[in-house]
Amino acid sequence: MRVNESKNDARTIALKIGAVVLVTIMLISLALFLWEIREKKLADSLRRPEKLEDTLSYKGENYVLKDRVETLLVLGLDKFDKGDGGSYNNNKQADFLLLFVFDNAAQTCKAIHINRDSMVEMNVLGVAGDKIGTETKQIALSHTYGNGREVSCRNAANAVSGMLMGVEIDHYVSIVMEAVPIFNDMIGGVTLEVLDDFTGIDDTLVKGETVTLLGNHALYYVRSRAGLDDASNNNRMRRQKQYLETLFDQTRKAAEEDSALYSRIALEMTDYIVSDCSGNKLEALLKKVSAYNFDTVLSIDGKNVKGKDYMEFYPDEHSVKEIVIDCFYNNVEK
Repeated sequence: MRVNESKNDARTIALKIGAVVLVTIMLISLALFLWEIREKKLADSLRRPEKLEDTLSYKGENYVLKDRVETLLVLGLDKFDKGDGGSYNNNKQADFLLLFVFDNAAQTCKAIHINRDSMVEMNVLGVAGDKIGTETKQIALSHTYGNGREVSCRNAANAVSGMLMGVEIDHYVSIVMEAVPIFNDMIGGVTLEVLDDFTGIDDTLVKGETVTLLGNHALYYVRSRAGLDDASNNNRMRRQKQYLETLFDQTRKAAEEDSALYSRIALEMTDYIVSDCSGNKLEALLKKVSAYNFDTVLSIDGKNVKGKDYMEFYPDEHSVKEIVIDCFYNNVEK
């Protein structure tokens, strides 16, 4: 009798422990779910209310806004850690900013390369992640306001939108720099002519020679500027543009030989990115870069000024308008 009572007691204790564990898991899941909803609401609250005008006139020409245009902002972060998203103060700057513009009607793709030193108005966020004001700073710093993840990405997207006359940023993806060699090597490397002398940084990169960038050599090529003869961000952007145009071309060729390439890239990049897109959506956007007629990488003209603490780039208003018109408008006379 006592044996049966002992077994019943043990079973009761086990059931009670199981119930406590189950309730704890449910509470944690609920807390995470509510936190995720809060983060998304904070990110969405940072969207700019201004939008591109439906029609505009420029230099005697009339333009109408295109239909079925989709944008993807790519942010290259200067820190290798992924962060835990638990704070609204982080030190991860967006050293690289590229806005893809997909014209789904014409099936064309362009990209706008944005100078990380561009002086723009951005949201300043408080300790709770809410907007407490605005400041004019380098656009790279827009990502430092927020949790280092979704809120920071949307804050950066907001700054890009303001710089480009209210362009809607439909999607974003941030990538830690550690991912550059991984993507690079998955397409078999990038072959190009070295534009600068990297002596002392990477002695395999000799100016004027044609090399295939593999591993960290690709990262050094697109990221380095200190120690080079011309350490300006403009010079680094020149190398980045060259690398990107070659990367797009070689990715396209690699995808023609490997139909599963984009799926593998999307899977491999999971640990290195933050995005408002699902894996399937990111894969679909990658395929558009390959399938659509890729036009060019556009750069905004402007003026570099030595500020008190760092370089400042002031975008030329006419250059901004011409690029926005090129990407988002049709000439009504044509």
